[in-house]
Amino acid sequence: FWNECRKMSSAEANRMDIDEQSFFRGMIGYFKKKFRASDRNVFAAGSSGGGHMAYKLALTMPGEIRAIAAILANMPDSANFDCVASGIAMPVMIINSTADEVNPYYGGEIKAYGVVLGTVMSTHATFQYWLDLAGYHTKPFSTDIPDRDPFDGAVLRSSEYVEKGKPKVALITIEGGGHWYPGDIDVHVEAWKFFSSESKRKYSRKIKKSRNP
Repeated sequence: FWNECRKMSSAEANRMDIDEQSFFRGMIGYFKKKFRASDRNVFAAGSSGGGHMAYKLALTMPGEIRAIAAILANMPDSANFDCVASGIAMPVMIINSTADEVNPYYGGEIKAYGVVLGTVMSTHATFQYWLDLAGYHTKPFSTDIPDRDPFDGAVLRSSEYVEKGKPKVALITIEGGGHWYPGDIDVHVEAWKFFSSESKRKYSRKIKKSRNP
């Protein structure tokens, strides 16, 4: 477990209030020094609790993280939120399942085993948070993703906002999917495509709204 933005989490990392930002800053510095990695193109992708950690990095380290992909994770709701968010727009990709038994797509209590993790916003409220920061008010570009795995019981749809001067914000909805990866796409390949496209774009990083969700 990470120490994310979940105030109600009973995980040890949260109870100890581990300084995750310092860990990631140290890791970025290590790869920059040892492998000449570009600190202007640092991306974070995570699934479930890792998705929550990706949200925290976007919320609290927007100057050091270029873009994130949060998979099978909604942001904590106001009762469960304990980060101080920067209020800065970020490129964010969300990949969530409508029948997820752990991370409720429509919001509510996380159903984890042996640990309390509190409540989360709905997927659409999470999506809307990042849309508001980026200043999107139009309809998304939506497409149905080909059903390459007819046996997984899931149908995928992509909704994407992208305009000149604004960070891209995207949602892949896995209709009928649970707390698992669909067979129709490789979620990590999709995340990398998203990161690659955003690494080439320029956009405003101004604060758009109040700090916290």
